[in-house]
Amino acid sequence: MNADECWAVLAATHTGILTTLRRDGMPVALPVWFIAFDRRVFVSGPARSKKFVRVRRDPRVSFLVESGTRWAELRAVHLTGRAAIVDDPELLETVAAAMHAKYGAFRTPREAMPDETRAHYEVRATTIEIVADERILNWDNARLELDGEQ
Repeated sequence: MNADECWAVLAATHTGILTTLRRDGMPVALPVWFIAFDRRVFVSGPARSKKFVRVRRDPRVSFLVESGTRWAELRAVHLTGRAAIVDDPELLETVAAAMHAKYGAFRTPREAMPDETRAHYEVRATTIEIVADERILNWDNARLELDGEQ
């Protein structure tokens, strides 16, 4: 896939895998909801989340999306880059609106959450912006030719 196709796949995918680095260098990979636009990936969540603590300490991250069940359907985009905390109010508003548009129908209503879960999410949020480096690893098995056929 070319870069435009990779970013289109990112924008259309529901869940991504964000990998950050612990203090000892061990990677931690977590599923996250996200939005992708302007060739950047944005992830939001509770400010005290350890993924954001790790990003503040070491901005190197990777991000993966994948789809497909059968071998011929497998498709993925893997980015490496750097993440930073977003503090621009206008950008935060844009990201929040896009996250709501993408995930609003999938969120559990706060009143349906257990008290502890609701308390976890009813705190100040943080948003990170991932700026990818030039190394976009990707594959789309549907494009591979098998014995001269597609």
